[in-house]
Amino acid sequence: MKKKALILLALILSLVILPVEKAYASGPDDEILDYTVTVDVNEDATLMLNYHIEWKVLNDSVGKLTWVKIGIPNSHMLDCTALSDNIEDIRYYSDRGSYVRIDFKDSYKEGEIVIFDFTVHQDYMYQMNMLTEGETVYGFIPGWFDDIPVDRLEVRWNADKALQFNRSGINENGYMTWTEENMSEGEKFPEIQVTYANDAFGFDLSKTYEKEVTGYYNDNDNGGGFMMVMMIFVVGIILVIRIMISVASYDEGTGFKTETRRKIKRTLVKYYPTCQGCGAVRPENAEKCEYCGRSFIESEETIEEEKIEKPEAYTSEGLHPYAGRPNTYVRVHYIPYVVRKPVPHSTGGFHGGGGCACACACACACAGGGRAGCSAKDFYNTNLKTEQIRRLKKKAKQQL
Repeated sequence: MKKKALILLALILSLVILPVEKAYASGPDDEILDYTVTVDVNEDATLMLNYHIEWKVLNDSVGKLTWVKIGIPNSHMLDCTALSDNIEDIRYYSDRGSYVRIDFKDSYKEGEIVIFDFTVHQDYMYQMNMLTEGETVYGFIPGWFDDIPVDRLEVRWNADKALQFNRSGINENGYMTWTEENMSEGEKFPEIQVTYANDAFGFDLSKTYEKEVTGYYNDNDNGGGFMMVMMIFVVGIILVIRIMISVASYDEGTGFKTETRRKIKRTLVKYYPTCQGCGAVRPENAEKCEYCGRSFIESEETIEEEKIEKPEAYTSEGLHPYAGRPNTYVRVHYIPYVVRKPVPHSTGGFHGGGGCACACACACACAGGGRAGCSAKDFYNTNLKTEQIRRLKKKAKQQL
């Protein structure tokens, strides 16, 4: 009897699980051909994010593409504006995360490409005095697509007034530029961090960063995935609390103390001898042209000590001419970090657990996006008759 009941339960599971496998067997329904985000910092320290996306429909059997959602950094979006005339409506979209919802004027079928542009005015994107007193750090990761490959993703950040970037890039017309190609489904763009002096813009200490971690999901998600995420989240919080308690106990019991140290970061900076905008000659120590405002920086690259000639000559904070290379300098910057040191003559025991030190990235755009074209589509084939399920469950219970 129990064997028959197990068979019936397996049948119920097959009705739910097998259609899911079928839904994904044919590959992605869409492809992002080009995805570009251009970032400008406003005087009030908010960001103006300009998006350009070229979206190709690969499969319209689930419905034509009529609207999409694009992940944005957090819920503090001040406004959004359509820049291309094929957008019918654009608005903030809160759906287990922060998004911009874009409704198109037309619907797009298999093989068609929709190219659209829009801007997002975003706040709460920086952290003051995060690494160094007197400096503010922005953090940014463009929204990703869990079920859609991206052929090319480019981020362009206005380099005006920037002290440093955490990644080397190419300076194009005053914008530091980073590009990733052939990104698979769910792959995220490496985080970008940009540092400014606290007086560069109107930074506000009360506006601490907000980081949202949400992924793309399909419209007809029945909620099971969400509950699983919530369970993992709660368990994660419990583990973190236990680790923090254990680390605190370990520090007290074994006599450890924390100490702030500094590590040196050297950046190789190459300048254009003349302005690429108006042709003016670059004055000594000038970062940007006094006539047209364009940056003189040609490239920036973090360089390790073993790869630099006479590293002992570049140890003081600031910009130093690099010997033997015209228009090339080494920027020296010290980054503080915390270490734990044992205190002699202390006794005690280890109370379990463990810990690790890490720096939290600020205000990253951690929201997924994706296709949401037809509200009637059923990606998971979950439109099973409720009565059919009830009958099977009732019969299984009777067999137990």
